[in-house]
Amino acid sequence: MQRNTLNSLILLFLFSFSYAQKPKTPASSEIYESIQKLNFLGSVLYVAAHPDDENTRLIAYMSNHVKARTAYLSLTRGDGGQNLIGPEIRELLGVIRTQELLAARRVDGGEQLFTRANDFGYSKHPDETLEIWNKDQVLSDVVLAIRKFKPDIIINRFNHRTPGTTHGHHTSSAMLSMEAFDLANDNSAYPDQLKDAGLWKPQRLFFNTSWWFYGSREKFEKADKSNMISFDIGTYYPLKGLSNNELASIASSQHLCQGFGRLAQRGSQQEYIEFLKGTPLTDNENIFAGIDTSWNRIKGGKAIGDILLKVENEFNFVNPSDHIPQLIEAYKRLQNIEDEHWKIQKTKELKTIIEMCAGLYLEASAETNWATQNETINLNIEALNRSHAAITLVSFNNANNLNISKNIALKSNTKYNFKEVINIKSDAQPTTPYWLSNKGTLGMYKVEDKSLIGLPETPRTYNIDFNLLIENTPITFTKSIIQRYSKPDKGELYRPFEIIPEASARITEKVIIFENDKQRDITVVVKAGRNELEGDVEISHPNNWNVYPKKQKVFIKNKGEEQTLVFTVVPPKNQNEGYMSPIVHINNKNYTKELIEIGYEHIPFQTVLLPSESKIVRLDIQKKGENIAYIQGAGDVVPESLQQIGYQVRIIKPEEIDAEILSRFDAVVVGIRAYNTVEDLKFKQQLLFDFVAEGGNMIVQYNTSHRVKVNDLAPYDIKLSRDRVTDEYADVRFLNPKHPVLNYPNKITQKDFEGWTQERGLYFPNEWSDEFTPILSMNDKNETPKDGSLLVAKHGKGHYIYTGLSFFREFPAGVSGAYRLFANMLSIGKEDLKQEARLND
Repeated sequence: MQRNTLNSLILLFLFSFSYAQKPKTPASSEIYESIQKLNFLGSVLYVAAHPDDENTRLIAYMSNHVKARTAYLSLTRGDGGQNLIGPEIRELLGVIRTQELLAARRVDGGEQLFTRANDFGYSKHPDETLEIWNKDQVLSDVVLAIRKFKPDIIINRFNHRTPGTTHGHHTSSAMLSMEAFDLANDNSAYPDQLKDAGLWKPQRLFFNTSWWFYGSREKFEKADKSNMISFDIGTYYPLKGLSNNELASIASSQHLCQGFGRLAQRGSQQEYIEFLKGTPLTDNENIFAGIDTSWNRIKGGKAIGDILLKVENEFNFVNPSDHIPQLIEAYKRLQNIEDEHWKIQKTKELKTIIEMCAGLYLEASAETNWATQNETINLNIEALNRSHAAITLVSFNNANNLNISKNIALKSNTKYNFKEVINIKSDAQPTTPYWLSNKGTLGMYKVEDKSLIGLPETPRTYNIDFNLLIENTPITFTKSIIQRYSKPDKGELYRPFEIIPEASARITEKVIIFENDKQRDITVVVKAGRNELEGDVEISHPNNWNVYPKKQKVFIKNKGEEQTLVFTVVPPKNQNEGYMSPIVHINNKNYTKELIEIGYEHIPFQTVLLPSESKIVRLDIQKKGENIAYIQGAGDVVPESLQQIGYQVRIIKPEEIDAEILSRFDAVVVGIRAYNTVEDLKFKQQLLFDFVAEGGNMIVQYNTSHRVKVNDLAPYDIKLSRDRVTDEYADVRFLNPKHPVLNYPNKITQKDFEGWTQERGLYFPNEWSDEFTPILSMNDKNETPKDGSLLVAKHGKGHYIYTGLSFFREFPAGVSGAYRLFANMLSIGKEDLKQEARLND
């Protein structure tokens, strides 16, 4: 019974926020908890580097047990990681991970903040990290976050004292937090922030330590803990029917693109934080010791606190609306408070509680989920008062062109619907993540509007203000316009209302590889943002490439529809690369961006505008063998990339693997992290090894050393490590320059390792049996050589290859050398005996 209840609650969490626009319909217990938080005037800022670095147990504990306003400052949006649920990488992955963080915060009760730092990939030392990030800019963003959020307590996820022992981003986040702790109250530091944010002095800074940082549980048991505070973060919340750990597990499980779906945890568990600086501890049991967290903290607050504490102590769970007169009185008094920070924050909280107690339902739903400039959109506006409080809808309006007077008394549980029209302004800017609007650098996003720095999302510009009188007191509630609709197989659904351009276009392939000088047709898809779209399309391209026809007409009758155009591209005779982009000409306006839609059920639907650009590569490449079987792992575009250079690729599932199926292929390629994510492969390994012994080639791409799901990774002994080379420019040395994999059918040279992106490779083996031949050696600065990036072993008549080289990153970037080397790996053993003998002379 308990398990069923927990599952129901988890589903409730997920359903409530599936599209993140569905209005909350809180139970009395949730209203009561909100009042408890309203009566706590203290705040905690948790600081780390990436999505998934946050300790959801501690964030949930601070927000739900301590009742503090709690936020997570993630310095990056996680763009440099991998995606386990889809094809999105880099900027688009950052968009997904941003939304997963927001989903986690909706569960654990925290808020979400960011800096402009870009996750450029793994970094081994904070010196490298802070050079690529632009330390001063990121530090200014951390200072700004502190000044705006005004935390009493800051908690670092990582240890600032151990550079070089973990991810450079991790240590950097702690180092910057240490520095920003003092600078936030220094008027000479980033003075341009002071007008909007002011100075702030946090009281204490902690490090969220654990046995992991000490190397073992035994060492941590013996450590001096006199400077630490511990919490039992397994506490149970009867009002939720969940423990803190269960709540935290649900929150962290929102990070689905990182494979963080997990079992809930229960029971007592200790969490530790180590005091670093600030006001000395006077009580090792209370993180807020000596800090007044009552309404007495602010001038004029006592009278407000007296009212609200009485509401909390006498809360009517059966009819919360009984408290509306008291809440309104507290609201009116709050408007006279001089302290702007607490007035703004507590007014926001109090308005939400009044709305919940009255059972108010206020919604503005558009007939469509997106519109373009100068378009007229029909709205359905709904207002409902589900209490007996005296509430009048005075008017509703938006900041653009809607201002409707109503003066209607909202009778209890009587729905009021109004049909209205809004006009989208001629200068309305398309909706897109603000940090992607301008081209940044490898380490930094460029944000021209300084008021946006730190925000998790682009603020909505099309909202409706509902101007009400509640118990004769004017209060305005602002609701973003959404689209509410239904599907027979899904039920009621919500999407955010977006502004899009009247035309967008994309070339269907982001990287187009020409394996010879023969012409190829490419496909351009134009999407209409309005009805009756008419214009023409051309392709911008390098001078030594040819595209015809030069222009094509486009006409799309209905908004939302697409038209497909085919252009023929003629490459140059010799190896060459460049970029091409579609340009849509409509009424003397040019549109060069692609509209990307990201739809996953655990996050809101996302609309992203990015420059529409495809890399074109005329490749000097030869290959042997045609038919490739691909076993998918954590997700990559390697199959599509191999098809680009002429291979016949079939994706096979583990259950399909048998000797007869495998006999149809020249090679089998195993996708990234397949042995970490595909449980059934452990039953198929011997069949794959037999395939190699019979003359096939097997290429296994990188796996992490943690949680390998097969007993035998290879037909011979091999041991994975955490060795990696993060410098994409690191020297590559040929250990066996005459080996066939470097010579046939393509002669691999140093030039083939130019233009690599993000890294050379990761999780290289560091031990292997004599049957393996190491091919390449490389290392990051001041490190020992890493020789395990590419290992080749003859097994029977075929070859087994293990590689940690990051082909999954290089292929989408169109790195020609990566294609040539991979073709050699697939072709190994296909050379004639004479060729093989000559190379071995």
